[in-house]
Amino acid sequence: MISFLIVGVQKAGTTALSTYLGEHQKIYIPPFKEVHFFDDESQEWKNQAAIKLNYHANFPSIDLRPGILNGDATPIYSYWAPAIQRIWSYNPTIKLILCLRNPIDRAYSHWAMEAKRGWDHLNFEQAIKHEEERCREALPHQHRVYSYISRGFYSEQIRRMWSFFPRKQTLILQQEELSQNANTTLRKVHQFLGVEHKPCSSVVNANPGNYAKPMDIATRAKLQAIFDPEISQLEEMLGWDLNHWRGHAT
Repeated sequence: MISFLIVGVQKAGTTALSTYLGEHQKIYIPPFKEVHFFDDESQEWKNQAAIKLNYHANFPSIDLRPGILNGDATPIYSYWAPAIQRIWSYNPTIKLILCLRNPIDRAYSHWAMEAKRGWDHLNFEQAIKHEEERCREALPHQHRVYSYISRGFYSEQIRRMWSFFPRKQTLILQQEELSQNANTTLRKVHQFLGVEHKPCSSVVNANPGNYAKPMDIATRAKLQAIFDPEISQLEEMLGWDLNHWRGHAT
């Protein structure tokens, strides 16, 4: 069985965290990232025996030695509405890790990635202006590409996670803390997973945000107004001070 998942969020340090964890001698993470199993709508989700076989087939080198924790990092899982329940059906004792990032910076980073891939030809301002209508293309599911703003409403994702899993099985982190002090954050993760802390060998910046230009000030102000109530909700839910998510410039 897989012992833990990094379930989100996209563009919030999940690649770096996965890399750090993979350095630990008691943790196995596949060399590839993002299995995209629990967001696969072609699976027979009512057949749990088949689900386990199909999921484990993604891990040809899964380490079955006693004491080894096997993990998977697919950051769409927290956002993909049915995924958390599917994960619970697969293994209700699994541990979930969720990394959060300023949703405004996350949205811009997400768009920059899709634009670089050639999957979005609109500029950022037009992309967020037309996000709602473009995302209707994917109904009844969420849109995998154009969901720049919608992925940033973390409180809904956390409530869904906590509705299936006890809080003691979940760990919520800040990307900013992982970026600024990787080993302090990594110590928290190792403790959560129940393994001895091993400092990372070097700091990883897996997907640096080398943007052609910074976000437009007016666009940032618009997004700040959209996300301010969400940030306040997160502060109440998590007991965090998120003032650094207000007025920060990309």
